Amino acid sequence: MGLKCGIVGLPNVGKSTLFNALSSAKAEAANFPFCTIEPNIGVVTVPDHRLKVLEELVNPQKVIPTVIEFVDIAGLVKGASKGEGLGNKFLANIREVDAVIHVVRCFDDDNVVHVAGSVDPIFDKEVIDSELQFKDLESIEKKIQRIEKIAKSGDAKAKKELASLLKFKEGLQSGKNARAVEIEDEDMEAVKDLHLLTIKPVLYVANVDEGSIQKGNAYVEKLKEEVAEENAEVVILCAALEAQIAEFDDEEEKQMFLSEYGLEESGLNRLISAAYKLLNLITYFTAGVQEVRAWTIRRGWKAPAAAGVIHSDFERGFIKAEVIKLQDYKQHKTEAACRENGKIAIEGKEYVVQDGDIMHFRFNV
Repeated sequence: MGLKCGIVGLPNVGKSTLFNALSSAKAEAANFPFCTIEPNIGVVTVPDHRLKVLEELVNPQKVIPTVIEFVDIAGLVKGASKGEGLGNKFLANIREVDAVIHVVRCFDDDNVVHVAGSVDPIFDKEVIDSELQFKDLESIEKKIQRIEKIAKSGDAKAKKELASLLKFKEGLQSGKNARAVEIEDEDMEAVKDLHLLTIKPVLYVANVDEGSIQKGNAYVEKLKEEVAEENAEVVILCAALEAQIAEFDDEEEKQMFLSEYGLEESGLNRLISAAYKLLNLITYFTAGVQEVRAWTIRRGWKAPAAAGVIHSDFERGFIKAEVIKLQDYKQHKTEAACRENGKIAIEGKEYVVQDGDIMHFRFNV
């Protein structure tokens, strides 16, 4: 399954600089709003040390990691929901992503202008939140107008749907994002077709200066306090430093550079890990002499659904799955040795795939 994350933020918060560091695509980074007019897309390899382990054990012809797609979406200004700036284009692009990475400026730099005149991460967050909320409210109200007529006729289903829609309307009007509105599971059905913008999971990136990478700063603390009720994660990184890290081709040199700043891994790695956690994703592997490959699935998926990520025929004609745990593979070195030592489990349709499983599917169509 493909994973697409949209990078959003007000102009000049470091959004395009971060995107450039994350991917091989190069968005224009400039000190003025709207330098990213079209959404730029970069496909980034998901780092996973387990692939290296399997490569050394299996010695395959090729290794195929899983990937994550980052979309650098054009900057947003106050009034975007009413068509100001690049508003409607921004809103259309954000509907297509699985999760939102909201970059918030948490650094001072007199050479980089701020659209509001001063650095204020809460203001930045609220501007984008409010514009997305306005658009969601517009979608909700349009549907309420349609459903109300049916509900007045006595239709029980419509009455129930209307009640759910009104919960979201009240929440949005009070300044809450749709994901923060207190609802029952059944209420989600009423808005499923609306693809609400503020219902998407969000990950906040606090873009700091080099001196604040380890412990953050006052701006970061303000941001963390603000998003505490959303149960949202805040990742601290320095986009300018990530751009430098991206220039290293030699892994050893990169690690030396990171250690100078007291870092064990790049912000990209931490960002991807946080995105996987946010979307409740895990990775399983297939391993053979032709290729070792990583596959992304939702946590909790059963074996047939996991097989379907490879090909729909695998799910449709699923018979069984052979599963090896990575620790057993490392201990016994080969698939044959794992089989001889009883370390290959035969699992059926009800098996819930675990993160790191090495799988081989049997199917018949």
